[in-house]
Amino acid sequence: MPRSVNSVAKRARRKKILKQAKGYFGRRKNVYTVAKNAVEKAMSYAYRDRKNNKRNFRSLWILRINAGARQHGMSYSQFIGKVKANNIELNRKVLADLAMNHPETFKAVVDKVK
Repeated sequence: MPRSVNSVAKRARRKKILKQAKGYFGRRKNVYTVAKNAVEKAMSYAYRDRKNNKRNFRSLWILRINAGARQHGMSYSQFIGKVKANNIELNRKVLADLAMNHPETFKAVVDKVK
């Protein structure tokens, strides 16, 4: 019985990888085996960094809130503790935005918790 090969599917798989490697430098963009390794590595980095991105933004928000709170004579931890105690349901993202872009509103929040 003759050997059956599915060249259509094989080519589709390879085209998919090479399409994902578009824009890479050197042989990474047009040699399948090299492109496959580069794309796998890139995908693992992308997966990891989607998680890291959330951490980075949270730490940025904390820095901004801390800077805003210190202008009004409080530390970050005191401020967040009092915000929670007063049942103010603003998350760190919103508080950081207020501290950066709307300092008068942030001052009102600080005065409310003091």
